[in-house]
Amino acid sequence: AIEAAAWAAVIGTALTALFIIAVYRLMGLLATAALACYGLLSYAALAALGATLTLPGLAGFVMAIGMAVDANVLVFERAREEHATRSRPSPRSALTAGFRAALSAIADSNITTLIAAALLFTFSSGPVRGFSVTLGIGVLASMISALLITRVFAEYAVGRPAVLRRPRITGVANTGWVRSRLQRRDPFLMRHPRRWLAASAAVLVLAASGIVIRGLDFGIEFTGGRLIEYSAGTPVDPDRARAALADAGFPRAVVQSSGDTALTVRAEHLTNAEEAGVTETIRSLGGETKKIRDELIGPSLGDELRRHALIALCLALGAQLLYLAVRFRWMFGTAAVGALAHDVVILIGVFAWLGKPIDGVFLAALLTVIGYSVNDSVVLFDRVRELLARDHITPLSRVTNQAILQTLPRTVNTGMGAALILTALTVLADDTLTDFALALLIGLAVGTYSSVFTAAPLTIELHPRRRRKE
Repeated sequence: AIEAAAWAAVIGTALTALFIIAVYRLMGLLATAALACYGLLSYAALAALGATLTLPGLAGFVMAIGMAVDANVLVFERAREEHATRSRPSPRSALTAGFRAALSAIADSNITTLIAAALLFTFSSGPVRGFSVTLGIGVLASMISALLITRVFAEYAVGRPAVLRRPRITGVANTGWVRSRLQRRDPFLMRHPRRWLAASAAVLVLAASGIVIRGLDFGIEFTGGRLIEYSAGTPVDPDRARAALADAGFPRAVVQSSGDTALTVRAEHLTNAEEAGVTETIRSLGGETKKIRDELIGPSLGDELRRHALIALCLALGAQLLYLAVRFRWMFGTAAVGALAHDVVILIGVFAWLGKPIDGVFLAALLTVIGYSVNDSVVLFDRVRELLARDHITPLSRVTNQAILQTLPRTVNTGMGAALILTALTVLADDTLTDFALALLIGLAVGTYSSVFTAAPLTIELHPRRRRKE
C-alpha cells in the first residue's frame, strides 16, 4: 500500500506540476518549486513531532496540498485580472496587486480550516486527531509556501530584464482561455436561483434515498469483528493471503504481516465454521500454520464517532459558521454550512448506492471533503463581499453572478490540480486507497458544484432585501 501510494503521489504530483506550469508558465514553475518547499516543511514538522502518517493523516496532508495549490492559483488569477484591466500595466505591479487582493480569501479559508483542526484535535482522539495534526501543520506550511516563498521567487523573477522584455512568459500577462471565454459570453447563471436549489434538492433526495434503501455498510472499525494471529511455517505474502481469502468468501478481511512468518487476519464477526475456513486458507499458503491468538474485538471507531469525533465536528462547524458570520454576513455563513451539509449527505449516499464500506478510510475522506467544501465557499463569498463594498445598487443575484464568473477560472484550475493527484491514486493505488481517492474525487466534484450552485443561490434567497424582479 505504501509503495502504491508513493508511486501514485509521485505521478499525480508530477501531472499537477505540469498542468500548473502549462497554465501559468513561469509563475507555475516557481509555484511548483514553492510547493516542493512546502512538502519539505511539512515533512520536517511531522518528523520533529515523531508523528506516524496514518491514512487519515495522509488525508490531511492531501488537503493541505490542495490548499497550497489553491493559494497560488488565487494569487495568479487576481494578478491576471489586474493586468487585463490595465490598471497594473506591468507583470510585477499586477503580481503585487494579486498578492494583496488574494490575501483576505487565503487568510479566511486557512483560518476556518485551522479552527476546525484545533477543535478536532482538542475534542477527538485516534485517527481523527491524526487528521487534525497533519492538517494544521500542512495549512501553516502552505501559507508560508504561498505567501512567502512563492512571492520571493515570483518578485525576483519578474524583475529580471529577460522577463521584462517578454512579459507573456510570466503567465500573468494573458487572461487564460477560461476567463477569455467567460468574458465573451458573460452568462447570467443566477437568473433563476431557485431552479439551482431545486436541482440540488433533487440530488440530495436521491442520495439520501440510497442511505434509506441500501443502508450503510459499516466497516470492521465501526462494528467490531474477530482477530486471528497465525505463525506460518513459511513466509506468506499479505497480498496473496488477501486475494486467497477474497476467493474463499472473505473479501473484506484485513491482512497484515508482523515479521517473516507472523500473519494477522481481521474480519467481521465469524462463526467457528467460517474461522476454520480462514485458517485452512492461510494454511494452504504457509504450510504448517499455528494459530497463536484468536479473540473478538470491539468497534474501535464506533464509540469514538458517537462520543468524540461527532462532537468535535459539530463544534468545528459551529465555530466556522460563527467566524463566517462575523467576517462576512450571517447569510453567507448559513449558506456555506448548508452547502457543506449537502456535500456530506451526497457523499454518504453515493457510497451507500455503490455498496462501499463506511470505515476509517471513508471517515478520513469525509473530513477532507468538508474542508474543501468550506474553502470553495469562502473564496466565492470573499469576492461577493468585495463587489458589494464597491456596488450598493446592483441586485445581489447580479453581483453573485459576477463573483462566480470572476472566480470560476480559479475553481477550474484548482479542481484540475487536485483531480490529477486523486485520479492517480484511484488508478494506481491498492483497494484501500482506491476507495479513499474515489471518495475525494466525488467530494471534489460535489463540493465544486455546491459552492457555485447551492451556496450562491441559497445566499440570494436568504438575503432580506433581494429584488424579486431583475
